[in-house]
Amino acid sequence: MTKIITISREFGSGGRELGRRLADRLGIPFYDKELIRMAADDIDIEEHIFEMYDDAFMEKKEVEYTPFSSIYEVPMSDQTFMAQSRVIRRLAQHGPCVIVGRCADMVLKDEQCLNLFIYASFKKRVQRLMTRENLPETELRQMERRVREIDRKRRDYYQYYTGNEWGKPQNYHLCLDSHKAGMDACIDAAIAYMAHLD
Repeated sequence: MTKIITISREFGSGGRELGRRLADRLGIPFYDKELIRMAADDIDIEEHIFEMYDDAFMEKKEVEYTPFSSIYEVPMSDQTFMAQSRVIRRLAQHGPCVIVGRCADMVLKDEQCLNLFIYASFKKRVQRLMTRENLPETELRQMERRVREIDRKRRDYYQYYTGNEWGKPQNYHLCLDSHKAGMDACIDAAIAYMAHLD
């Protein structure tokens, strides 16, 4: 049976919740924000600094150097991506798990994985976040901007580090609409699909 499940997701689609529940159902570890702590330890930087570069594309500044420079500075966003990638590969070697985000599907492209993409309509995602955060209707426009911005950052981050298109169905084994099907049905579908991958 496939041992690693990676989850990419639109912001507000419930991908993290689905991943946690799927891991609980299968009795395997779940990794999301825990990767930040592990990767921060890996390169010996403060966790809050690492979080600034997590899962979001940061514009690269031109690095000034001469042909005789002895030091080439690797941008912090690249360092954090490489550190997370090393942690993801180590976790995959330890056994079955669910990993959310951080380009895990491409980091583990040579492993036997089930790669999921979780999505929902823009309106439903905004509604879900408004309800979850208990926000008044007056905050609706601000939430819509936030959803668009986070999706854009995830798309840019994914494309920059993988060269692939985020959310494109051909890049995943299974794309699931978390609103139309519901969490339980999505989890059932993932488990059923996984059984046929071997």
